[in-house]
Amino acid sequence: MPTLARSDRSVLGHWWWTVDRWVLAAIVILIGFGILLIQASTPAVAVKHGWSNFYFVERHLAMLVPALAVLFGASLLSPKKLRILSVVLLAVFLPLLIATPFIGAEIKGAVRWIRVLGLFSIQPSEFIKPLFVVTAAWLFTRQCERRGFPGLSVNIFLYLTIVAALLMQPDIGMVFLVSAIWFGQFFLAGLPIAFIGISGAVGVAGMFVAYYSFPHFALRMDKFLSRTGDTYQVDRALNAFANGGLFGTGPGEGTVKMSIPDAHADFVFAVAGEELGLLWCLLIIGVFAFIVLRGLRRLNQENSLFVVLAVSGLLIEFGLQAVINLASTMRLIPTKGMTLPFISYGGSSLFALAFGMGMLLALTRKRFGLGDED
Repeated sequence: MPTLARSDRSVLGHWWWTVDRWVLAAIVILIGFGILLIQASTPAVAVKHGWSNFYFVERHLAMLVPALAVLFGASLLSPKKLRILSVVLLAVFLPLLIATPFIGAEIKGAVRWIRVLGLFSIQPSEFIKPLFVVTAAWLFTRQCERRGFPGLSVNIFLYLTIVAALLMQPDIGMVFLVSAIWFGQFFLAGLPIAFIGISGAVGVAGMFVAYYSFPHFALRMDKFLSRTGDTYQVDRALNAFANGGLFGTGPGEGTVKMSIPDAHADFVFAVAGEELGLLWCLLIIGVFAFIVLRGLRRLNQENSLFVVLAVSGLLIEFGLQAVINLASTMRLIPTKGMTLPFISYGGSSLFALAFGMGMLLALTRKRFGLGDED
């Protein structure tokens, strides 16, 4: 089998010796866990619909191939090309996000999906996250570097537009995630200290407004705080962890998973807890933590403000999404329908994460002193 020498100046050779192969390997590990757990969690769901036992895993593998191509393609791009691509794609997906409440399909009381040509559905909010991260990083950078450039004004406008569109769906969890990412980038870009306290107060006030404005959000909060009402999914998830114990029941041997409605999506970590056990669950959590910490470490020698802001935002998105999924599965926070990156079943999530991690790999590549525009 041919190897890539350090002297290889081809596109593939240059990519291989400049990309962070440790993060790439960690992503591959998560993808492997995803294939295993989707196969373990989906047969019961497939049988209920009259499909074959391998229906979901076959679809997942079919989506995984182009998703990996997206990840690889994005990782080849320069920071300048990533900025341009993100702005262009944001101009496409932002109108789709705004239109979703009007043309999308209602599922479980929320309108977050758009049916395309009757063939498949997309969730625009999933794609908005990485696109807005990179676009916001560019706007913050231009605001800092060029006097008179309305980067902050445009940034605030985009943020408020996205939040308003998400509230119309409604998707409070996604609002929280987007806000955490954006304010994190704003802080790194030089948010005045006085505004930090104001932002925190606005966030707390927003929680109260959401509680009294959105019945489904209030219901989830009440269930979480009082531990009463319909907590079936969370209770079954905790039973799955208890049944798995330290070493798990073994792949495909779990029984509690059969009674968890969203075992292949939002509660896939419960399947890991039952069939793989505590030790393997800790390994999965460790892989997520490794990607975030490794990404932050790569920024130590970075001189480009844009790269620092963009990578930080992508890491916040990736890490916080994982934390929200894991915490809600283990009843540490109110339940939130958010996928576990690269492990949960879901096409929009898979492609958006692949694109986001591809951009992360591109931005953290060794550029050997080349400028930000290269």
